[in-house]
Order: sequence, then C-alpha cells, then structure tokens
Amino acid sequence: MIHEPDAFPDPYSPGIRVTFLPRPAYTSAERERQMLDRSSNVPSGSVLDLFRLGDLDAFEALFREYQRPIYGWILRLVRDTGAAEDLTVETFMRIHRACDRFDPARPFEPWARRIATRVALDWLRARPPESALDYDVAADLPAPRAADPGIAAEIRAKTAQAFARLPPRLRIAALLSLVEEQPHKDVAAALGISVTAAKLRVFRAVRLLRKDLERQGIAP
Repeated sequence: MIHEPDAFPDPYSPGIRVTFLPRPAYTSAERERQMLDRSSNVPSGSVLDLFRLGDLDAFEALFREYQRPIYGWILRLVRDTGAAEDLTVETFMRIHRACDRFDPARPFEPWARRIATRVALDWLRARPPESALDYDVAADLPAPRAADPGIAAEIRAKTAQAFARLPPRLRIAALLSLVEEQPHKDVAAALGISVTAAKLRVFRAVRLLRKDLERQGIAP
C-alpha cells in the first residue's frame, strides 16, 4: 500500500496558500439557530449544523480535523504527493461551496470523500494517459508468479502501464478495488454510485487490463 508522509503539509503555512471565502451574511433566523447550536451539549453536531449554514469557523474546524484523511484518500487515487496536496485544498474549497447541500444528520467524511474522488477524477481526466505512467502503481501490485526477478519487474511495469491507459473512472474503481483492496460497497460509496455499478466498473477495468496485457505479450 502507498505510504503517506510523516507530516501532512499545513495548508495554513506559507508553502500552500488557501484563500477562504468571505464570511456569508445570515438572516436573523439563521443567527438565532447558530446561537442555539453553540449552546448545544453535542459539539460535533453543532459544528456540522453550523457548517451547513456556511459558518467559516465550523468549516475551518472540519478542515483541520479531516485534512489528513482526505489527503491520504486523494493520494491513493492520484499517486502523486504534490498533486494530492493541491487537490486536497481544492477539495475543501469545493466542500465549502457545497455546504448548503450537506446533511448534518449524516457523517461528514464519506460525503467529503465523494467530493475528493470527483476532484481526483477531474485531475486524472485532464492528464494524457502517458503522463500517468509515473504513478507508483507497480510497487503496490501483487508480486507476479515469475522465478526471474527481471521478468517479474517487467510484468509489474507493463501492468502499471495498462492501469495508466484505463479510462479515469475505471482506473479509480480498479485502484480502489484491486490495489487498495477496498470492498465494493466502499468503492461505490467513494464514487457515489450503486454497488452494482461499482462491480460493473471493476469488471470492465479487469477486462480491459487483460486485453492490454495480452497485447503486450503477457498472459494474465
């Protein structure tokens, strides 16, 4: 599995610039609800309710709490630490803009992961397939059944190339299911699709991988 860095780069540091949106104006009813929420005995629920209303302090609290797991999730998908840092910031800006669509009765992280997955997918779509060959997929693939280490390394490299040539939406499904070994229900939740659709994407990805490897002279 891919390893995360020891320290997540702080988006508040000079190295990464984050421009928060201006504090939104609230109606009197919304302000009253905020005051009631702040006096609640359930802080986590209060933060989610305030975030739903567009409260910047609540957003920053969620950002600090979830930046590392969201960064780790994106890193699994894009296999590029520099891109993962930038995409994490982009993800939270999208989260902020979508606050009014969040349901405080549901967990925050799965919702944030779905947004992060869409951000990663947009990034993958914008890159030509050959540029994806620097993803560190080969290191995470199961060891091929080859006695010769050189042959095993070649099989890994060609398999990584086949992964890179998959359509982005199938590539993400395959990475999560085959490399990260996520169950189909978790793949479905991350992609915002049904379990059946997730299984279909993985099936199609496997079929394309087999065809690609066969063209490269490898019998899966």
